[in-house]
Amino acid sequence: MIVDSHVYCFVSPDEPAGHPSGAAHLREVEVFHALHHQPAWRTRDRAPSDASRLLDPTPEEPLRPARDIDFRVDRTHHRSTWTLDGEDHTKQIYPPNLHDLSFEPGSCIGEMDYAGVDVALMHVDRALGMDVAYLSDCVRRYPGRLYSMAPVDEAAIVGDADRVIRDLDAAIRIDGLHVIKFIPEYAYRTGAGTWDDGPFRPFWEAATSLGVPVAFTLGAQPGYDDERDGFLAELEVLERWMERYPDTTASLTHGFPYRAFLDGDRLVLPDRIWEPWQNPQLHLEVSFPVRLGDLFDYPYREVWPALEAMLRNVGARNLMWGTDMPFQNRFCTYRQSRRWLETCGVLTGADLADVMGDTAARLLGIERHGEEG
Repeated sequence: MIVDSHVYCFVSPDEPAGHPSGAAHLREVEVFHALHHQPAWRTRDRAPSDASRLLDPTPEEPLRPARDIDFRVDRTHHRSTWTLDGEDHTKQIYPPNLHDLSFEPGSCIGEMDYAGVDVALMHVDRALGMDVAYLSDCVRRYPGRLYSMAPVDEAAIVGDADRVIRDLDAAIRIDGLHVIKFIPEYAYRTGAGTWDDGPFRPFWEAATSLGVPVAFTLGAQPGYDDERDGFLAELEVLERWMERYPDTTASLTHGFPYRAFLDGDRLVLPDRIWEPWQNPQLHLEVSFPVRLGDLFDYPYREVWPALEAMLRNVGARNLMWGTDMPFQNRFCTYRQSRRWLETCGVLTGADLADVMGDTAARLLGIERHGEEG
């Protein structure tokens, strides 16, 4: 069984998608564009542009979208566009084949069928929508093929934990979603400190009682000048969280912030980075093309040593292939995102089977119910 542990399905970013309005959703997407490493350019002549101007320069609100720039969906050219100083600018975060910047479940299944992928786990993010009903409908339309994470309104936990808990409980118990997705970056925007305890404790007590895995997308902890140090500090928070909730299965999405650990064309991963995987409850996503595909080309030989280190330090039974589909299409085809792992020679036999599907199937409980889950 081939399982992609990381795909998305989403509507156009100017539709509400679980936000109060389409405009509110679009503001989240604007911040996402400002912070993402993909290059921006001026559409008239493709001259380099500065996406940081999408943010309000007021230091008191560093992540507030700038005003009067007309950030919008450009359905003619299949991208987002904004206007600065009378000129249009863009950044191709969405692959250019998404005609209205949506990726509906039927499109996802079509890609999966062509690439020979049996099952996929849908991820969630504020910029891509928070609509539990939409995610649940995707799962119902394609039973046994699509599973889904449940979104969490991380920024609201400190001020409205009861509502966040109710929403999450309904997403798991009523709507039938499968994994809790938690993104600390949004929690840090509250200024309430680390997310493992303190005002977050009531949320975690309720969330872990639901008996489903928790997936974390970790970046650098605020307050560090060096992104590497900030990420290692976040791993310490994760370790404390796992000690408090030892019966909860967890996973780290996207792998690591690899760009921070680059030395030329080499990934230099410190020994400390592997310590959390002494806990057998923790899993790790193997996802390189979407994160480094602008720097390294297929078949990504530069990352093979890092994959070998994952195999040594995490073990195949805790590694899961994930693509970030459809965003990985910026750099390679869906088939290539499979093929580089299957042909690099680092993984063979049972190890390859684990990484390409068996680990994710165990995490989702698919093996306990046969191939259909």
